[in-house]
Amino acid sequence: MTFQKPSLLALASAGLFTAAALSADDSGWTSLFNGKDLTGWHKQTERGQHGTGGNWGVTGDGALFGEQDPPGSGNGGLLLTDEKFSQFELELSLKPDWGPDSGVFVRTDERGGGWQIYVDHHDHGNVGHIRLETKPYSVPFRPFGFSRIDPEKPELEMAVDSRTKDWPDDVYEMTCTQEEWLEAWKTGEWNRMRIRVTGGELPVIETWVNDLAVCRIDLSKTTHPQFDEEKAREAVEPTGAIGLQVHGGKNWQAGWRVYWKDLRIKRLD
Repeated sequence: MTFQKPSLLALASAGLFTAAALSADDSGWTSLFNGKDLTGWHKQTERGQHGTGGNWGVTGDGALFGEQDPPGSGNGGLLLTDEKFSQFELELSLKPDWGPDSGVFVRTDERGGGWQIYVDHHDHGNVGHIRLETKPYSVPFRPFGFSRIDPEKPELEMAVDSRTKDWPDDVYEMTCTQEEWLEAWKTGEWNRMRIRVTGGELPVIETWVNDLAVCRIDLSKTTHPQFDEEKAREAVEPTGAIGLQVHGGKNWQAGWRVYWKDLRIKRLD
């Protein structure tokens, strides 16, 4: 499969923008995080499958962090933008500890359901591919994963995801190779992620990690054998918040955190 980066859509007229978007710079980008506090963000207002929202704060050097609340308790959840978005391009930097199961959510509701871009930084994890994460309907779109070669060292190796063995070739319109992903990702360092969401109820989602085009999927056309379009349309909304996840459950140990910075967004509708 081949992939060509699409051109940006024209921005809507300023009169259609919300108050937050009116603060965008001349190129259309709006900062989502001021590096000082959680202005513009809130924890999910309804309990979801991962908990009540987790614990979120800002480090002394200006990074946003997430952990369970209290640490190691099993109570996770999502931090959500006050603003809602439909079609957009999102950029952020991330540096997860080794071990946490996290993600970037798009078109997210107040229970923490929506389309997820994986940030599962653990053995048999994945960063950059897509999951439909709602309750009770969830579907993983993970063509491969990774694990540590040595538990005490940062080097990674690819791991086969057994759930993909019966997939047809066109679940994704484009996905990078395992070797390309390993070359791009920098364990223990800040990595840059870009996410582009366009289309209607079942969107087209494209992701990049450190300028590597990781994947492009059209959820209205995917041939994933477990994906049910009707169930998906009932479970997700065409507009929602941007969400950062702290996974619930006892696999997240006390002291583990995920870190984020330099979050900005450009509306494409």
